[in-house]
Amino acid sequence: MSDIRITQVDGEAALLDWQFVHNLIIPTAPLSLDEVRERAGRNRLDVAYRGDVLVGCMTVRPPADEPATATVIARVLPEHRGQGIGARLYARGLESARALGATVIETVVLASNPEGLRFALAQGFVEFDRYVLPGDTIAFVDLRLAPRD
Repeated sequence: MSDIRITQVDGEAALLDWQFVHNLIIPTAPLSLDEVRERAGRNRLDVAYRGDVLVGCMTVRPPADEPATATVIARVLPEHRGQGIGARLYARGLESARALGATVIETVVLASNPEGLRFALAQGFVEFDRYVLPGDTIAFVDLRLAPRD
């Protein structure tokens, strides 16, 4: 998996790549480029490539409450799933969240993404909430990383 390159969003092309992955995987809540720019100002946004081919993206929302809870979201394009890319994105996001002082890690997955839900559960996340945004019909699933013994 050494041919996977993950970089922090640092320019217009990377913003567009992050937006593309997000909007493809979360079609119920597409983001404009201005909204992505705003998110990049308050969150860590990364993009992942295999060679020059875009394969996924990742978001880390820094801790903002007590306990220090960060949200880590790894997204992999459907044709690139099952190849360890999600695990690499998640590990990088988890490392970033903990470096920002997070003591609790959460994620969110669209209920219509069974692969994403299975991945989160396999990483040790436990569902704690489901909600539907106004005007939507598909729920978002909030999950929290279970504490290690």
